[in-house]
Amino acid sequence: MKQKVSIFWYRRDLRLDDNAGLYYALRSTYPVLPLFIFDREILDKLDNKHDTRVDFIHKTVSEIHQQLAKLGSTIIVKYGKPLEVWESLLSTFEITEVYTNHDYEKYSIDRDERVCELLNAKGIGFYTYKDQVIFEKNEVLSGSKTPYTVFTPYSKKWKEQLNDFYIKSYPTETYFKNFLQTASLPIPTLEEMGFFETGMEFPEKLIDENVIGRYNELRNIPSISGTTRLSVHLRFGTISIRKLVQKAIKLNQTWLNELIWRDFYMNILYHFPHINNAEAFRREYDEIVWRNNEEEFQAWCNGKTGYPIVDAGMRELNETGFMHNRVRMITASFLVKHLLIDWRWGEAYFAEKLLDYDFAANNGGWQWAAGSGCDAAPYFRIFNPTAQTQKFDPDLKYIKKWVPEISDFDYPEPIVEHTFARERVLKAYKKALDKK
Repeated sequence: MKQKVSIFWYRRDLRLDDNAGLYYALRSTYPVLPLFIFDREILDKLDNKHDTRVDFIHKTVSEIHQQLAKLGSTIIVKYGKPLEVWESLLSTFEITEVYTNHDYEKYSIDRDERVCELLNAKGIGFYTYKDQVIFEKNEVLSGSKTPYTVFTPYSKKWKEQLNDFYIKSYPTETYFKNFLQTASLPIPTLEEMGFFETGMEFPEKLIDENVIGRYNELRNIPSISGTTRLSVHLRFGTISIRKLVQKAIKLNQTWLNELIWRDFYMNILYHFPHINNAEAFRREYDEIVWRNNEEEFQAWCNGKTGYPIVDAGMRELNETGFMHNRVRMITASFLVKHLLIDWRWGEAYFAEKLLDYDFAANNGGWQWAAGSGCDAAPYFRIFNPTAQTQKFDPDLKYIKKWVPEISDFDYPEPIVEHTFARERVLKAYKKALDKK
C-alpha cells in the first residue's frame, strides 16, 4: 500500500526557511515530500549547455537535498516536462494535496493551470501561495481601483499599506518534523541532463548590513562593491523577500525602493500581460522603425563599440553573468538610442546572459531605457556615455578592469558619434510617435 503524502513543489523559492507554501504544506495532515522539476520545456530551448543559471539551480537543489537528508527526509528531483512528471508521480505515490507558491509569468501560469486540472481530476487539491513578493495582483491599487503604471505613487501606496503582517516570516522550522521520513533519493547530475558545471563563483547569500547602510551613497559607482549582489538569490528564492524588507526598513530607504521596484514590475506583468508577447507597454512605440544593424549589434554584444563604459559593462556581463545596475542603464540606452536597435534584441541578450535574469524586471528595465515602458524616461532623454563615465567612473577604475586596452592603438574608434546618434534617434522616435 502506498504511503499518503503531501507534495511541496519547489520553483522560484529554493529554501527551507520562511517559505509560505512550504509552511502550509508542513502544517497539512500528511507527511511532506518536496519536489523539484528541471523543466525540459525551458531547458530544451537553451543552446548554451554551460548555462550558469542551470548550474546555480543544480547546486542550490543539491544543498536542499543535503539539508533534508540531515532531517531524515529527501527531495524528489526530476528532469522532464512537468505534466509528464506529475503523471508519473501519481502512479508512484498516493498524493493527497500539492502545495506551491505563485508564479507570475505567462508560461508558469499556463503550466500551473494544466497541472491543477490534472490533479483536480484525481481529487487532489492544488494550493498556491504568495511568496516571492510583498504585494501582488490587486493588493496595491489606486484610489479608483486601477493598477498603478507609475512607480512613485505605487511605492507611496505600497509603503502606506505595509505592516508587520506582510513581512512576518513563516516559521517553517517549527514543523520540520513533518517532512516525510525516508531514505535519501538520488538526484540527476548536470551531465545526465545534458549540461555542465561552469566553474562560476556565485555571489554569497549574505545580507551585508554595511553595504545596505551605505547603498544610497555607493550604488552608482561600478568600480566598488556598493551593491548587495543578492539579485540572483531573490530571483531563485534562495533568500526570503520578507527578510530583506525587514532589513531595508531598518537600514536604508533607497534600498527598500529597489525591492519595491521588483513588486512594481511583477504588478505590471500581472495587469498588462501583452508585454509577454514582445509588445511595447505603450503600444505606439511599436511604430518605431529600427535600424537593427547586425554588425553593430555584435559589436555591442562583444564590448567593442569604442565607448569604454559600454564595452566594460558588456564584457563584465559576458564574463560574470552580472552587470552593475548603473551600467545596465548605460548599455541599454546606448543600444536603443545610439544604435537605434530594437530594445527586444537587447532584452533577449540580457535574458541569455544574466545570472539574475527575471522577465518582469528585465522587460521593465529595457522598456524604461527605450522610453516605451511604464514610468519611462521621456524618449528624448538619452544617456551620454562620456558624461556618465565622468560622473560615475571618473578615475576609469571600472573601465580599466574590463577594457585594459583602452589606451592602445587597436581599441576601436567610437562606432557612432554621440551628437549624430542623438539627432538620428530623436527623428526616428518623433516620426513614429507623430502617427498617434
